[in-house]
Amino acid sequence: MPMEKTFDSAIAEGRIYAAWEDANAFAAGANASRDDTFCIMLPPPNVTGSLHVGHAFNHTLMDILTRWKRMQGFDTLWQPGLDHAGIATQLMVEKELADTQQPKRVELGREEFLKKVWEWKAAKGGTIEQQARRLGDSMDWSRSAFTMSGAETAPDTEKDGNFHDAVIRVFVDMYDKGLIYRGKRLVNWDPHFETAISDLEVENIEVDGHMWHFKYPLAGGETYEYVEKDEDGNVTLRETRDYISIATTRPETMLGDGAVAVHPSDERYAPIVGKLCEIPVGPAEHRRLIPIITDEYPDKDFGSGAVKITGAHDFNDYQVAKRGGIPMYNLMDTKGAMRADGKPYADEAAMAQAIANGTAEFTEATVAAMNLVPEDYRGLDRFEARKRVVADITAEGLAVSTLVKTIDEETNSEHLEKVPFVESKKIMQPFGDRSKVVIEPMLTDQWFVDTDKIVGPALESVRQGDVKIIPESGEKVFFHWLENIEPWCISRQLWWGHQIPVWYGPEVVDGQINQNANSSPKAFCAASGGEARKLAEAYYGELADVSYASNAAELTQKFYELGKLEGSEKPHVMLGRDPDVLDTWFSSGLWPFGTLGCAEDTPELHKYFPGDVLITGQDILFFWVARMMMMSQAVLHENPFHTVYLHQLVRDAKGEKMSKTRGNVIDPLDMIDLYGADALRMSNAAMAALGGVLKISEDRIKGYRNFGTKLWNACRFAEMNDAVGSDGAIPTPTAPVNKWIIGETGRVREEVDAALTAYRFNDAANALYAFVWGKVCDWYVELSKPLLMDGDADAKAETQATMAWVLDQCLILLHPIMPFITEELWGTLGTRDKLLVHADWPTYTAADLVDPEADAELGWTIAMIEGVRSARAQMNVPAGLKIPVLRLNTDAPAQVAWDNNQVMIKRLARIDSMTAVDEAPKGSLTVATPGATFALPLADIVDVDAEKERIAKSLGKVEKEAGGLRGRLNNPKFVESAPDEIVAEAKANLALREEEIAQLSAALDRLNEI
Repeated sequence: MPMEKTFDSAIAEGRIYAAWEDANAFAAGANASRDDTFCIMLPPPNVTGSLHVGHAFNHTLMDILTRWKRMQGFDTLWQPGLDHAGIATQLMVEKELADTQQPKRVELGREEFLKKVWEWKAAKGGTIEQQARRLGDSMDWSRSAFTMSGAETAPDTEKDGNFHDAVIRVFVDMYDKGLIYRGKRLVNWDPHFETAISDLEVENIEVDGHMWHFKYPLAGGETYEYVEKDEDGNVTLRETRDYISIATTRPETMLGDGAVAVHPSDERYAPIVGKLCEIPVGPAEHRRLIPIITDEYPDKDFGSGAVKITGAHDFNDYQVAKRGGIPMYNLMDTKGAMRADGKPYADEAAMAQAIANGTAEFTEATVAAMNLVPEDYRGLDRFEARKRVVADITAEGLAVSTLVKTIDEETNSEHLEKVPFVESKKIMQPFGDRSKVVIEPMLTDQWFVDTDKIVGPALESVRQGDVKIIPESGEKVFFHWLENIEPWCISRQLWWGHQIPVWYGPEVVDGQINQNANSSPKAFCAASGGEARKLAEAYYGELADVSYASNAAELTQKFYELGKLEGSEKPHVMLGRDPDVLDTWFSSGLWPFGTLGCAEDTPELHKYFPGDVLITGQDILFFWVARMMMMSQAVLHENPFHTVYLHQLVRDAKGEKMSKTRGNVIDPLDMIDLYGADALRMSNAAMAALGGVLKISEDRIKGYRNFGTKLWNACRFAEMNDAVGSDGAIPTPTAPVNKWIIGETGRVREEVDAALTAYRFNDAANALYAFVWGKVCDWYVELSKPLLMDGDADAKAETQATMAWVLDQCLILLHPIMPFITEELWGTLGTRDKLLVHADWPTYTAADLVDPEADAELGWTIAMIEGVRSARAQMNVPAGLKIPVLRLNTDAPAQVAWDNNQVMIKRLARIDSMTAVDEAPKGSLTVATPGATFALPLADIVDVDAEKERIAKSLGKVEKEAGGLRGRLNNPKFVESAPDEIVAEAKANLALREEEIAQLSAALDRLNEI
């Protein structure tokens, strides 16, 4: 049955994908013909996610490599799966509960809420996996992993898989090795979700803010001479002060100040360093005095040069407080309101003052329990407290004032008036990327990985080249992050996730169970409650009977004697489990081996780990890539991959970030609906230049749809001429055109393999585009027509065989990038032993296939046609007009090429005759080819003066545009301040203009010859 006129991707793609799945074409090891393995791990998308352009881009690159390696016979695994996405999923379920008027999370309780989450996951989770099929992803779906599979809370339908076991066992192993600990540190705190979050989940947004300036009076009314000088050392201000001035954007945190810091070299404050100053807020009779200290952190040229140090509420202050041994007072509760617990403020302030005076010892626990929020502010929202603090300080006259001009409305006279000095300015405010509330730096008890102990092998792997990061610029970022690494906070105060496998009981002190409610609990880390109980039984011995809470018991330090178990005289200790869950980056850090069954030491683990290449966005180099490397080394003592391919954010055609507000979002599913998955994939591959800006546009995708149509039409032509059904054997033709195209096929195979080996996906795509469209669909199809239509039986037969083989090679080589249309054509053009997805990747080389004589002859023929076509186009010769050609000289090879191909040359170059002449007549245009020179007599065909005027006008316009671009690029301010992508775009535009100038100038020179 004849081929359809066009490829209907909307109908065909679903059918083709179903055929692949029915054949288990993507299963691990499918089509393997060698022992070598190739394993690539999909960066697990959130279970809540849907396919966006970033996914479509890196999925395309991963699929290209996977299909290529599978066709080469590697034992291949592309591992799919989903991340449970703690915050995102919990948010989705809570929204659904609200929308359907069900009880809130806290009303349901942890156990019932988690049932709701699993129900949501079963009904709506994993949408992205179905969408990935539409893109053509050839993952082994039978092995799709889920980071919460096998969890205690999972329903029976989700018990398969042991990723949860891997996470828990790794935690226990690292805890036992001293690599994980619980401690109090400053973290990003989301008051909406009431949990710590990672830096990646924080969006720093520039907003309108204020900088308030306040006076911190010196203790005892002490004064000093304050002197300011200019750059030359001249005194510009000298006055006696009884205060030190500070500026803050968060006045509510002043209540927790532990010190005021100045730079050691700041001469203005040298007289008062070591003295005490008063925090200007709170009941006057209980005002706290804090020390004035020196530290390298303050910038003496910014503001007053003095900085209040609130270690529990600012990351920079935290470091200063740690260096200086300054107490850090937490002022807020988990909801971002001012604390309302603890002792009366007078008692707490007195204790804090004793600490500041050095007359009272303090511990981290002592300070954490203290509440230094005065009664008038307790329970207030942090932003309401801010307003109250500012108003109270201002009312007391302790705001720094400035003089402003005012106009008396009655007299219209000017007056100078003192007003509080408040700067309105833009500030960077941290927001939760999902909650959209302001993030609060907060000092809390969390679980941490001691990254200092595990970072070394990851650093050395990259330094020594065992792991290659491309582009190389990624290595600098990698080293910067890991050489300055902080402890990794791995706990989250959520319900959805891997619950920390730690149970608590009372400590044993002096041989007795300590029932002091304020004592530190004893931790038992184990993979299950039963194992934790065994540890506890060994710890308590004969002192107590032990049981453990089967539910998610809240963490508490109140481990009292709970009576006695029946039949026992011993006290009864009930172990309570830590309620926190693990950060999703912790579980996803185990992805390279957790997906392969490391908890059970499976054959797949030994076969596919370590993997090969990781393809991911540069934004998660630290958050995920580096952590996978650290965790793999810590657990299995091997790197999880040998290459990390980093790509940038996919942007629109102008290089701008996509956003719904701008209206420039490109939905990959919409593009697939309109133009087919192959067109989107080819567009993705073509823009994947290493380190380049990724610009996607609908026009480009549409253009690659046309490329598919070109291939389809060439195959239809072949089918109509019985040039299909190759048996795979390389033909041995005699006709130069057939020899030439076989040689070109050898060249492009080598070029594609070299490009993919080096992860230059764009070079592979562009090479195939040029070969398939230009050399096969255009030149070869046209040059073969005389042999197919007018040649003798032998010439026709060999051309049919050659064309069938060449088109099959086009399909094979294109398949990793454009799998759907190539698979369809593969099945249409012949009877096959197996699907194209499992076709053998060719190994022939250009040296094997190139015939030098045929190559030279067809090279000359094409150059001749292109030369005449170019001259015609530049001179604006009507496309349908046939023109004469004059031959000035021809060497023997050129003459042979003309004689063998003159029919096609005349037809394709629109030549009606060729005559040998000794000299080109006036008004002719010369066309040079290797070994021959021709002349085109155009004086009587084109209006030379009109063409000169047209081209000169175009040239002037382009030169003006190029001049403007050169001016911008020669301006150092533009190059230094403009975003890299804007500078790169300007350079690219200038290069295009300069190329156009060269072409127009050449055309003008040619016209001047006539």
